[in-house]
Amino acid sequence: MNFEGLDPGLAEFASAMHSTLDPVLDAHLNPSLLQNVELDPEGVALEALPVQESVHIMEGVYSELHSVVAEVGVPVSVSHFDLHEEMLWVGSHGGHATSFFGPALERYSSFQVNGSDDIRQIQSLENGILFLTKNNLKYMARGGLIIFDYLLDESEDMHSLLLTDSSTLLVGGLQNHVLEIDLNTVQETQKYAVEIPGVTIMRQTNRFFFCGHTSGKVSLRDLRSFKVEHEFDAFSGSLSDFDVHGNLLAACGFSSRLTGLACDRFLKVYDLRMMRAITPLQVHVDPAFLRFIPTYTSRLAIISQSGQCQFCEPTGLANPADIFHVNPVGPLLMTFDVSASKQALAFGDSEGCVHLWTDSPEPSFNPYSRETEFALPCLVDSLPPLDWSQDLLPLSLIPVPLTTDTLLSDWPAANSAPAPRTILDCRRAPPVDAEILRTMKKVGFIGYAPNPRTRLRNQIPYRLKESDSEFDSFSQVTESPIGREEEPHLHMVSKKYRKVTIKYSKLGLEDFDFKHYNKTLFAGLEPHIPNAYCNCMIQVLYFLEPVRCLIQNHLCQKEFCLACELGFLFHMLDLSRGDPCQGSNFLRAFRTIPEASALGLILADSDEASGKGNLARLIQRWNRFILTQLHQDMQELEVPQAYRVAGGSSFCSSGDSVIGQLFNCEVENCSLCRCGSETVRASSTLLFTLSYPEDKTGKNYDFAQVLKRSICLEQNTQAWCDNCEKYQPTIQTRNIRHLPDILVINCEVNSSKEADFWRIQAEVAFKMSVKKHGGEIKNKEFALADRASFQFFCTDRKDLGNPEGLLLCPSIEELKNVWLPFSIRMKMTKNKGLDVCNWTDGDEMQWGPARAEEEHGVYVYDLMATVVHILDSRTGGSLVAHIKVGETYHQRKEGVTHQQWYLFNDFLIEPIDKHEAVQFDMNWKVPAILYYVKRNLNSRYNLNIKNPIEASVLLAEASLARKQRKTHTTFIPLMLNEMPQVGDLVGLDAEFVTLNEEEAELRSDGTKSTIKPSQMSVARITCVRGQGPNEGIPFIDDYISTQEQVVDYLTQYSGIKPGDLDAKISSKHLTTLKSTYLKLRFLIDIGVKFVGHGLQKDFRVINLMVPKDQVLDTVYLFHMPRKRMISLRFLAWYFLDLKIQGETHDSIEDARTALQLYRKYLELSKNGTEPESFHKVLKGLYEKGRKMDWKVPEPESQTSPKSKAWDGTRETELDAAVFSSVLAL
Repeated sequence: MNFEGLDPGLAEFASAMHSTLDPVLDAHLNPSLLQNVELDPEGVALEALPVQESVHIMEGVYSELHSVVAEVGVPVSVSHFDLHEEMLWVGSHGGHATSFFGPALERYSSFQVNGSDDIRQIQSLENGILFLTKNNLKYMARGGLIIFDYLLDESEDMHSLLLTDSSTLLVGGLQNHVLEIDLNTVQETQKYAVEIPGVTIMRQTNRFFFCGHTSGKVSLRDLRSFKVEHEFDAFSGSLSDFDVHGNLLAACGFSSRLTGLACDRFLKVYDLRMMRAITPLQVHVDPAFLRFIPTYTSRLAIISQSGQCQFCEPTGLANPADIFHVNPVGPLLMTFDVSASKQALAFGDSEGCVHLWTDSPEPSFNPYSRETEFALPCLVDSLPPLDWSQDLLPLSLIPVPLTTDTLLSDWPAANSAPAPRTILDCRRAPPVDAEILRTMKKVGFIGYAPNPRTRLRNQIPYRLKESDSEFDSFSQVTESPIGREEEPHLHMVSKKYRKVTIKYSKLGLEDFDFKHYNKTLFAGLEPHIPNAYCNCMIQVLYFLEPVRCLIQNHLCQKEFCLACELGFLFHMLDLSRGDPCQGSNFLRAFRTIPEASALGLILADSDEASGKGNLARLIQRWNRFILTQLHQDMQELEVPQAYRVAGGSSFCSSGDSVIGQLFNCEVENCSLCRCGSETVRASSTLLFTLSYPEDKTGKNYDFAQVLKRSICLEQNTQAWCDNCEKYQPTIQTRNIRHLPDILVINCEVNSSKEADFWRIQAEVAFKMSVKKHGGEIKNKEFALADRASFQFFCTDRKDLGNPEGLLLCPSIEELKNVWLPFSIRMKMTKNKGLDVCNWTDGDEMQWGPARAEEEHGVYVYDLMATVVHILDSRTGGSLVAHIKVGETYHQRKEGVTHQQWYLFNDFLIEPIDKHEAVQFDMNWKVPAILYYVKRNLNSRYNLNIKNPIEASVLLAEASLARKQRKTHTTFIPLMLNEMPQVGDLVGLDAEFVTLNEEEAELRSDGTKSTIKPSQMSVARITCVRGQGPNEGIPFIDDYISTQEQVVDYLTQYSGIKPGDLDAKISSKHLTTLKSTYLKLRFLIDIGVKFVGHGLQKDFRVINLMVPKDQVLDTVYLFHMPRKRMISLRFLAWYFLDLKIQGETHDSIEDARTALQLYRKYLELSKNGTEPESFHKVLKGLYEKGRKMDWKVPEPESQTSPKSKAWDGTRETELDAAVFSSVLAL
């Protein structure tokens, strides 16, 4: 900003935009500020100015809420609202940074960024804050720890930075270039030349980079090349500030006058559609800062340095009545910023004071802020009290300092009891439990009995005296031995609801018994992948039959399409027969979507492991996000044949997606002003959020009442009235035009207030049910016995129909903690109203099953799934789902036709009683999401799945690598006459790189325990022809481009080198993972047989489910039971006389070798007809391996015992054939 032409004494406090300005701050500090101020004896800065009594803030009108001092007398140079947390950051001319939490501006952190230079710009990132000074870029944690410190050239004079994406930064200043810096590697990646030096302000839209220059010009630059596309000559003197919103650009600045530079009171406004200036906007203040505040309209806030602020429309006229005044402590306002929610404005003045203006009493800085981590309280102040009467209390809870003095427990011998001389003098064992003696059975002199589970295993308290009654109270100890004092509620969490973890051994997952947790044929999902908290919601979407079919029919060209990846995952769940699947590719695509990161849905590994995030809020935001994202992904227009939705599905229309047809609810929003003017606007929503009544009397509410209140929402708010031409209090109501086929509800039980409401309503419902049934309610055992007797009675009485339709008496356990109905009835009235009521089995018998469809506009919705948050402070909590699995799923998996409720807890799947799905004990089991489905929904849609993957995916494709040449090609794509058929052999091998190292710990016995395995990513996939004249020649050899950071390329084992996966410098055939995945999926679907070595791990990392009859793994073909697995290198040397994997691995070589070994296996076993002779061959193999210590000899030493005519000549011929064929193309 240029301050020439203003008062010369004020220019010293401005941010230096010209090299001629060199502010000296210390000489201009006002010493009167320190009068009558008591400073801390230790020199701590003043925390805050005394703030006036709180004033009433009118909704929609900005007023001052708080004022604080960042640094006494040191001017504020920059202010910034944190984009991830509820914090305000300010930087001073002295290089000091201070942060304030929340609208109360409580000081959060304060630290020195630079010892001499002022802070010129602040940018918040997910894990820290970027600070820009004159020639230094510093990245620091919010608490003040340095993450990196990047020094620029001493000749640089930087003023502005712009975050173009999550890892790329542009930095500009008074020099004639702009730097591009990679935040992952902390290196300069590009240096863009600037024709007009002095880039002091930068903005970005989806079309251009906007650069503001000290000369008064604004240049529009290309997002990729940074070349100038357009240029606006805004001011003749200098540019002060500008902002961009939609199709408008507004700027303020200085014009040249005879006496120097003068502040121009005309704002220059440009239309970005026509790239020309429109009518300038005359304002009534001297503009120094301006920002668009697009809340209800595209308002502009224009701020002067003297503290005047004016709001106006960029295309209208400025009204002097719209001016308000900020009262700075110093003479000048130095900085101005607007929060992301547009609810708060921050001003910093020249005396170090920060002023917060808001339009509501309780503003929020961001729409979706994550929780702020505060410093832990002092341990000494929070020591737990010790009960000395408890014998099991660990005294180590109180930390004791190391001392050389005599301890109090070191009693003299005279005061100590003598040691016991006989066994009778020792502490006696407690008596055997009477229940054990009662149920004991004897065989000879040995007795055995069921464990009554009244005491902890292997733990018996000492009985100091015969009269002690400690054994009576021992059974009250909680079930978990971890943290008995802090977590007494853990015993309430049922075992099947607790967080499940995979125990890894040296064999990885091969010896982990998943069948112990899942005895069904449905597939669970593994939880060890980052952001796998959404596993339960993936299962809910999968068991919606229309969603499962429609998603699998979708395919597009978008690299990271969630609909495509979800369809691939659903296909794996279809193929699985009880084995768990993992959503690694789906979650990989999920992590690349900017909206997911902006909503805070991407959790860091540490946060996910410790359970820091609020899982209930997280999964509800994820629910809204996934429905919106799938709706957008499936609205794609027609695409090329290889990626076309199969068969032109009848679900989709040109204006809507299939997700929209299933979930979309058309609503009508009415806004009624107090002047009588009414505005009606039509919109749509994919889900609803429950809104609870403000009632503390314990009044009974049906769930249907609360649901109707939430759908037909009525609220009072401040809104713009066209008739009054100002913001007025309005009554906003929402009416339903059309009901969705699937009703999705976010419960929003995020505080004790909502939890108490659920608890009270469940108690009231329980009392009413007991009163209704009178004395007919029985215990659960008797109720189950009655049902069993009824079913036995009905076996010979066909006239009674289905016993489930009869109203059997419920048990007391089934009625507890139940408020949610299994069915609801919704009716659209003629006056656009909505009637909602609970629908019970009694109503079904009274009105008949088809009653709901007889009358127009009446629908019955059945509960299909509930997602609940399990509160467990020991593990941080977890998310599980109760899902009603329909008949079609049981028919495909088990060959039976029935419906059943199941609990899905990652890879734990267990059938449950239907009442368990609606029972919510709010102490540990909190509802988060509900899915209701229209009755007979499946009959309304065509549920045929047509595989959208066509043979054209195997044809030749262009490489992503810029430097790849045909001479570097290592494969020949399949021709049309070579397309694989059912049963054809394909040799396959894959190489991987490491994204995250494994986490392990050493046990006390010296063994290693794997806590979390390393996260691998596929880097190269090779497929070779298994028959025909070109046998052994690759037709796929794809290097997989990755956007994630690679920790270890594993070059010795994979042959992948740094740069091979980078499209800018790689010479390999580089493709996307999705492109290669489609090729393998086509081969699997067509029925080929894959031959390779260790294919189980390959398919697991690629995230593919391959039927077992399509896998021929040489690891198992040449393996004897209870013996070690043999490496491909040793098998190739022993059977084929080949020396492979010398210095590094090559996937083409490994795939060919596996094919040759399979041919050798067929030869030795006579096509599997002589297993005994082949067993002798394997015995010789293992004997030779033990003698050689499973090591292949060096070339000069011993040769292979099984000589073969293969001497490498054939392999050389194949390589020559590949290159000559490619050159011929």
